[in-house]
Amino acid sequence: MLPARGFVRRIADATPADRDRGIDALRALAILGVVLGHWLVTAVVADSGTLRVTSPLKQLPELTPLTWLLQTLAVFFLVAGRVSAQGYVRARAAGGTYAQWLGPRLARLSRPVVVVAAVWAVAAVAMLAAGADQDTVWALVKLVWSPLWFLLVLALLTALTPLAARLSPWWPLAAVALGDLVRYGLNDPAPGWDGVAGWVEGVNVICGWLVPYCLGAAWAQGRPRGRAAGWGLLAGGAVVAAGLVGWGGYPAAMVGVPGASVSNLDPPSLAAVAFGLAQCGAAMLLAGPLRRALRRPRLWAGVALVNLGAMTIFLWHQTAMIAVTAVALTSGTAVAGLHTVPDGFGWVAWRVAWLPAFAAALAVCVLAFHAYERRRPPRRRHTRPG
Repeated sequence: MLPARGFVRRIADATPADRDRGIDALRALAILGVVLGHWLVTAVVADSGTLRVTSPLKQLPELTPLTWLLQTLAVFFLVAGRVSAQGYVRARAAGGTYAQWLGPRLARLSRPVVVVAAVWAVAAVAMLAAGADQDTVWALVKLVWSPLWFLLVLALLTALTPLAARLSPWWPLAAVALGDLVRYGLNDPAPGWDGVAGWVEGVNVICGWLVPYCLGAAWAQGRPRGRAAGWGLLAGGAVVAAGLVGWGGYPAAMVGVPGASVSNLDPPSLAAVAFGLAQCGAAMLLAGPLRRALRRPRLWAGVALVNLGAMTIFLWHQTAMIAVTAVALTSGTAVAGLHTVPDGFGWVAWRVAWLPAFAAALAVCVLAFHAYERRRPPRRRHTRPG
């Protein structure tokens, strides 16, 4: 008990007095929402010696409300926009250049990704050499790599911070609306449309997440201001999202569902962006109460730990789930909630029961790879003989 109390005290003592704990709490909630969401809506099914990936949302549409709670990327981009804008202003005030400000941020994003790539390259080769099915290896590698599009978008938006600080979020929102109109409003597209559609989807990926990022940058500058703005975003975004789902033909799930003809997330649709604005409004309203709650040292210690390893948690959470799944597979039988088809609420109950095992495996990954997120590992010094 005493070591834990001392640990909490050390974190509290190391926290600067001007640290915005509410913003850190929002970042932690966003990251944990993504992790928990992936763990709950991703199923690795053992099928005739092959592992394939599916989603319980395909068989259990009743789980759709989970996506409203756990698809929290808009909150993460809101926080990223606010923190980046504040950091850029401080860097310029101190006489730093744009390159000096941007370089360390991009390095912090890229270093841990290189480690994930190296580990999984070795793992893939080892699995193939051991006789694993190629479809199985590809499914697992794709499961780890597919969420990493998020980091490419984050890197690009970080580079665009000076522009985002001056850009109204309504402009990228209008671009998303126009993109959806082009993608879904043309009943008889002209020849060569597929190439144009690819460009439109790419624009929607950038503009869809630029909306909360610009909103975060504006928040850093004191606008929007007051609780009325938060309630306006929450209510307005929710009403628009509900209308688009109810009467506009958009799916209710705020993530992609295997086999669905339309995805709200690939690329972000107008419904997903509107829903993200509602989440941003809720985050703005929660920031104040979170700041007050995190005056408690124990609560703050937990939030601080998540923030210190946020990128490592995001990069390795799928690996942690795969590790538990693989270890359980050595039993020789399909284990409920890990290898079985997610076709009922019994699977959901078992999956919830497995979440502590996933969390324990993730903790091991964080301990092993966290150093690559914070700084470059120290090089060993070599002395010349003689």
